[in-house]
Amino acid sequence: MLKSTRKTVATGVAIAALGLGATLGSATAVFAASKPMTISVIYGPEKPQAKVWLRFKQLVDQRLPGQFNIKVVTNGALGGEKETTEGIRLGSIHGALSTLANLTSWVPEGAVFDMPFLFRNADHIKAVMNGPIGTDFKKKYEAKGFKVLGYIIYGARHVISKSPILVPADVKGKKMRVLQSQLHINLWKSLGANPTPVPITEAYNALKTGVVDYMDMTKSGYQALKLHEVVPQFSETGHIWALGAMYVSKRFWDDLTKQQQAVFQQTADQVTPFFNEMAAYEQGLALDAAVKKGAKVHRPDKAAWQKAMAGFWKSYASKVGGMAKIKAVVDTK
Repeated sequence: MLKSTRKTVATGVAIAALGLGATLGSATAVFAASKPMTISVIYGPEKPQAKVWLRFKQLVDQRLPGQFNIKVVTNGALGGEKETTEGIRLGSIHGALSTLANLTSWVPEGAVFDMPFLFRNADHIKAVMNGPIGTDFKKKYEAKGFKVLGYIIYGARHVISKSPILVPADVKGKKMRVLQSQLHINLWKSLGANPTPVPITEAYNALKTGVVDYMDMTKSGYQALKLHEVVPQFSETGHIWALGAMYVSKRFWDDLTKQQQAVFQQTADQVTPFFNEMAAYEQGLALDAAVKKGAKVHRPDKAAWQKAMAGFWKSYASKVGGMAKIKAVVDTK
C-alpha cells in the first residue's frame, strides 16, 4: 500500500513538472487567473509533511485546472509552527499542518488530546477525531480563524536525552524542551522537571548548547531533525500521541467558491489517510536510521510512567472541559 502511495506522489510531481512545458503565453494566462496559495512546511520535501501537500496540490490542479497557484514552501523557511500559525491568521500563509498542541494557544480545550496515556492506539484516535468530538473541535478552531480540513497522526511521543532517562524520577531537576503548550509545561513540572518552551526549529541548538537537557519527540521527528546527534538516548515511553490538523486560513476558505471548498474538502479527505499511512511506516524506519547513526534505544517500564502521570488527569481536567470530557475520549469505541 505504501509503495503504491509513494508511486502516486511521484506521479503527481511528474505531472506537475510536465505542466511547466506549456507555452509561455498559456502559462502566463493561467498564472494571471490563478489564486495564490502559500503552504508552509517545517520539514524537508522528502518528509510526509511535504509529500501530503504535494499530493494535495496535484489533485487540486487536476480537479480545478488553472484556478490555483499553490506553492509548497519547505524546510521551515516561513518559520516554525507558531510563526506559521500567526502567518495564517495574518493572511501571509494560507495553509499548513500543525500539532493540536500548538493550536492550544487559541483553543486551550484542545489540550485534552495531549493528556498522557489517553489513547489506546491509532484506531482509537481515528474513532475519536472522526466522530462527534473531532467535529465539535473543528467548530472551535474555525471560530479562531482556522479551517480544519482533517486530522492527522504524527505518532507517539518518546523521551530523548543526553543521558539515559528510564524512570520518571530521572527527569527531576533536568531542563526539558517542551512544546509551547501549558499542558506540556505543567505535566513535566508535576514530575519535577524544569520545562522550557522552545520552537522546534531551535530545539537542536538548545539541546546542543545545554539550554535544555532533554525533550520528547516522535521517532520520525527525532531522525528528521538529526536530534540523535545531540541527544543519543531514546526512551520508548509512548506517553503522548502527537495529533495534528491539516488546515487553512478561515479568511482564505471563505473567499473560495462553494465548488472550490467542496474540492478542497474532498481532497483533504483523500490525502490525510495518505499522510497517516506514510507517517506510521516512517516511524520504525526513522528510529532504525537514528540507531545506525549512534542512537541508543531504551524500553522502560511504561507502567511506571503511566502511574507517575495518572494524577495529572485529575489536576488538569478543569482546563480541558472536565473529567467527563476526558472520559468521553477514553470511552470512544
